[in-house]
Amino acid sequence: MPTTNTPPAQEPRAPAHVENTTDATRGEPLAVRAQKRKAELEAALQKLPADELRARNDIELALTTVEGLLTGDLEQLSDATASNLNRWLEQSKHLGEMAPAAERPAQD
Repeated sequence: MPTTNTPPAQEPRAPAHVENTTDATRGEPLAVRAQKRKAELEAALQKLPADELRARNDIELALTTVEGLLTGDLEQLSDATASNLNRWLEQSKHLGEMAPAAERPAQD
């Protein structure tokens, strides 16, 4: 009775972890983290196609919001400003991320 070895089924790979500046800058001063995230969002906005209106509007709103928070003495943030910057970082954490295109089965 011949036997054939079949290779084990390959498990689908998990998507590569994309670390944005919100995660990468933990431990740095809050204002520096916000400035780096702002720069990252500005770059994402430049790369975004003009027809992606929803994503563009979301990023533009986030940028407008943080510009108002990054004024004054960034070395000595007030409690309210620090709280708002922290909230902004978390809310904008996934803006500008592009999900990989999923393979769709051909439809007849």
